[in-house]
Amino acid sequence: MSTTGSGRFLAVVGPSGVGKDSVMAALVTVKPEIGIVRRVITRGSGEIGEESISVDGATFETMANEGRFLLHWEAHGLRYGIPIQARHELQAGQTLLVNLSRSVLLEAQARVAHLTVIKLTAPSGVLAERLVQRGRENAAAIEKRLARAERALPDGLQHVWEVSNAGALSNTVQTILDLLQPESALR
Repeated sequence: MSTTGSGRFLAVVGPSGVGKDSVMAALVTVKPEIGIVRRVITRGSGEIGEESISVDGATFETMANEGRFLLHWEAHGLRYGIPIQARHELQAGQTLLVNLSRSVLLEAQARVAHLTVIKLTAPSGVLAERLVQRGRENAAAIEKRLARAERALPDGLQHVWEVSNAGALSNTVQTILDLLQPESALR
């Protein structure tokens, strides 16, 4: 069932190291009326990463069974959920940014009336450098992530903006802001 309302759901996707969290934070700094959805993740609260709501596996399962997620999925040995509150914010006309997995994009499109996918890209050398700098993984894990970087988005997505994040963050943000203009809404 698709949500109604005028809110836009901006799903930010891209390979590890492309800068999804940095782009989202920078967008909200420039346009504070855009909200960022904090994901529920089965990662420990002390682990390095995005600002999220950390829960254990049993709590996550209970939340999923109680219908407390708009979307949920598993990736990289963790479980991720988008709180159902996002649906209410979209129905109220809020524009929301969310870091989504490619694996749930078609489901998101079916559940959300105004989904736009922002596919961030960067050359593999840039991705590798960023993954090394963030220091979360060893060389073998980084190689695995880089091997997945070129996976395509699922067929059937209606609104996809491909945006390079290989250069200055401010350039990426300006590109997205330009795309968010009303005359670009049908692209």
